[in-house]
Parts: sequence; structure tokens; C-alpha cells
Amino acid sequence: MRVDPNYVFNLTQSVSASSAAEQKLTNQLSSGLRVSSLSDDPVAVAQNVLLASSISKADSFTQTSTREQAVLQATDSALGEVVSNVTSAITLSVQANAGTLSASNLKSIGEQLSGIRDQVVSLANTGYLGTYLFGGSQGGTPPFTLATSTDPATVTYNGDSVTQSVVTPDQQKIQVNLPGSAIFQASGADLLGALNQVVSDVSNGASGTALASDTAALTTALGNVTSQRAVLGSSLSRLTSTTTYSNTQEAQLTAQQSTLLSSDTAAVATGLTTAETQHTALLNVIAGLDKTNLFDYLQG
Repeated sequence: MRVDPNYVFNLTQSVSASSAAEQKLTNQLSSGLRVSSLSDDPVAVAQNVLLASSISKADSFTQTSTREQAVLQATDSALGEVVSNVTSAITLSVQANAGTLSASNLKSIGEQLSGIRDQVVSLANTGYLGTYLFGGSQGGTPPFTLATSTDPATVTYNGDSVTQSVVTPDQQKIQVNLPGSAIFQASGADLLGALNQVVSDVSNGASGTALASDTAALTTALGNVTSQRAVLGSSLSRLTSTTTYSNTQEAQLTAQQSTLLSSDTAAVATGLTTAETQHTALLNVIAGLDKTNLFDYLQG
């Protein structure tokens, strides 16, 4: 009777293979992962790399967006106060031009207008999270400097005209700042210039055409502030909705990644039981081999 001369070798190899299979299933059961190395499933590993990259981009955008939303909200709050102050300045300018006020009343209005001007300059120099909001890209320096040594007073802009944007995961750009010059010193709508002029005119007792012109200039400047504020309001709305969408996408991608890499616990447990049974059976075969009887068997 002829037998396989490689019987013992093949049996040993089978034991090694069953041991490896048992260990692999044990690892899957304990870690919950079906794929932990390239050799486990090259295609799944490649897909996981792409998913991980997309998840990372979405997460990075969400973190950036969260900060920029806070900055935009702080900016909008500051501009809301500017609108309130300028509205008050327009009312005071109209009152000053009524022609029925006493000198003391005009002086009081002049002081109120001066206080409003100073408050608007302070708002134009608003800082948040260590950065000045209205300096363009020059966030480390107060963007506006008020000089009262002249009449009317003057305001110097120390920032630049750079606008900044956030890039969404699908490569859209959302503007997240406005240079102070576009808000407070725009051509044809110079808010700080108009405030300085009305302070000067009221303080010097001007009336009639001069104050009417001041009121008109303040009204035009207020319209520009409101328009610029709407630009950032639109950006905040877009950023909020895009972040919500990105968070949803990130959750879906994370679920896909989990499905791709995770093991089926029930199937792995069943497979492990089978593997353990096979491995035990092989060990029992080896344990039952008697060298003498095997030699006789091979010689038979």
C-alpha cells in the first residue's frame, strides 16, 4: 500500500495554518476589526485611505468653520452697535439743525456726537480672540487711530484691504472678513469722516446747509455699513449651513469606514469556534501518531 510520503509534513502545515486562522479570528473578535493590515484586504485598505482623507478634511473644515462663525458673530455684533450709534448721530444732527436750540443745548449735542464718534472708533478697533476684526490681514494692530489735534479731527486706517476666505470641502470660498476701510472710510460713504465733520460743525455753531450736508453724509455712510454687514451676514449663513452639511457627510463617511473595516461579530465567533474545533482535531491526530506504528504503516 502506497501512502503520501509528505503526510506528516502536510499535517504539520495544516496545524500551522489552523493556528494562524484561529489567531486571526481571535484578533478580529477582540478588536472588532476585520481589516488591520494591508494583507487582510488590499482593496478595503485603499478605500479606507480615501475615506480617512475625506473625514480628515471635513473635520478640519468644521474646526475652522466653528472659529470663523464665532468671529463673524462678534463682527456682526460690533456692526450692530455701529448702526445704533450712527442712527443716534443722525437724529442728533437733525435736532442740531432745528434752529431753535440754545447754545447750551447745541454744546450738549456736540458732546454727545463726540462721544458717539469715539464709540464708533472704538467699535472699529474691536478685537476678538486676539485679533482685530477690521484690519484686513493686519489683525495684530489696532486698525484705526483718531487724532483730535485738528478741526475736524482725522482718523487714520492702519490695516489693509485684504479679504479672507474659508475653503469648504467642495472647494467653495466663503468670505469671512471685511477690511475696515470698506466699512468706515469707503469712498463716497466715509463714516468716520462724516462723524468728525458733524462734531466740528455742531461744536462751531454751524447750521443750515452744513448740518443738512452732514446728515446726508451720515445717512449715506449708514447705508454702506448696513450693506457691508449684510455681506458678512450672508457669509455667516452659508458657513453655518455648509458646516451642518459637512458634519452630516463626516458622520456618513465614518459609518462607511466602520462598515468597511469592522468585523461581523457573530460570523467571526462562529468561524472561531469552527477553527478551534479543526485545530483541536489536528492536534489530536498528531498526538495519536505512534512513531513505530507509523513506520510500519509506511512500510506496509
